[in-house]
Amino acid sequence: MTEPTPVPDVAGGGSRTATVTSPSAAHVGTSSEAHDSAAHAPTGTNGHHAEGEAAPDAHADEVCPHNGYAVTASAGRPAHPASESRTADDVEAGIIALWHTYGQSHQQVLRDRLVLHYAPLVKYVAGRVGTGLPAHVDVADLIQSGIFGLVDAIEKFEPERGLKFETYAMQRIRGAILDDLRSQDWVPRSVRSRARDVERALERLGASLQRTPTDRELAVELKIGLAELRELYAQLQLTSVVALDELIAAGRTVGGAGASLAESLPDEGAEDPIATLVDQDSRRQLADAIAQLAERDRVVVTLYYFENLTLAEIGKVLGVTESRVCQLHTRAVLRLRTKLNEQLEA
Repeated sequence: MTEPTPVPDVAGGGSRTATVTSPSAAHVGTSSEAHDSAAHAPTGTNGHHAEGEAAPDAHADEVCPHNGYAVTASAGRPAHPASESRTADDVEAGIIALWHTYGQSHQQVLRDRLVLHYAPLVKYVAGRVGTGLPAHVDVADLIQSGIFGLVDAIEKFEPERGLKFETYAMQRIRGAILDDLRSQDWVPRSVRSRARDVERALERLGASLQRTPTDRELAVELKIGLAELRELYAQLQLTSVVALDELIAAGRTVGGAGASLAESLPDEGAEDPIATLVDQDSRRQLADAIAQLAERDRVVVTLYYFENLTLAEIGKVLGVTESRVCQLHTRAVLRLRTKLNEQLEA
């Protein structure tokens, strides 16, 4: 049997091994084998078992009908459940037998049992991949993509080659996660590659110059022209993504919760509350000034500005000429301007 590879435990504490080798290496104890070993146990001179040895019992070794694991119970004590009495060797032997059975039948139920057993691998790989990703990428999404990679690894793995499944599966899981991330990225891979080149060049120049390099120095380092560098800057702007629900300040709170970037964006279509108050106050002052005009002046202003009548039409209503209406309108406007100035100065 090959050297077992540690697999991260589900609870995060410790590790267990699960190495898949050839099916012939699997050996699960049965009740008959247990009785044979008990028959050769050392006995005393009188035919009884020596002191300190447990007497054999007909039900001391039982085989679990579901997974074939041998469950041993001491004499005088009831047998514990299989989940409490199985050792690491039992688990390893059961997984080897499960691989052997799955290789013959390829049943979905057996595949699901293998997926549950190796599920901690997905969480481990997703955590490693998610370390260098932006904060808006959820690790749960990476785990979901990695599960598909694990299923594909189980279906394509060949145990008879004698390879470790953990090493093979981790590569398939990582590849599935990266493929899913690339499919969701709207930026071409060439632009991503150029962005990494620019970052490395900035780091090199910053370390050598002990200051922020200029665009001309960066262009020389990248062996491109200044115009090409500025065009590259325009392409790299697409790679900068900011989550609208991300907090913009640690100490800033709105309504007991952290303020997000979406709450700080201006709404161009929203009404300005200050402008609305000023407009309402101006309308009130204008209405008061119109109320203080003479009756004929007030009629001219009302018909001209609110009823949208022409000067000729207003003249017909008042029974005067159009020129007289023009004089009345000019006088009313001057009086209104005087009234409004007095209100502003008051």
